[in-house]
Amino acid sequence: MPEVSGEISSERLKSFIKRIEKLEEDKAGVMEDLKDVYAEAKGTGFDVKIIRQIVRLRKIKDEDRREQEELLDLYKAAIGMAE
Repeated sequence: MPEVSGEISSERLKSFIKRIEKLEEDKAGVMEDLKDVYAEAKGTGFDVKIIRQIVRLRKIKDEDRREQEELLDLYKAAIGMAE
């Protein structure tokens, strides 16, 4: 554990805390912006749940997504939910 009593360690700690606080403020602003965009999309008639799902899917590699979709289809078929 780093020594906190020294001047350098104390200043370094304060620096970390200030950076974290700034990032938390930035994150809050981004979250508010996201909320506004989703509200705008909903206001124009788009289904926000589906948009969120697409955003989540786009983060997954194509191969991994295909594998998940195949497993989902397999499990659905196993319980009688096949199309």
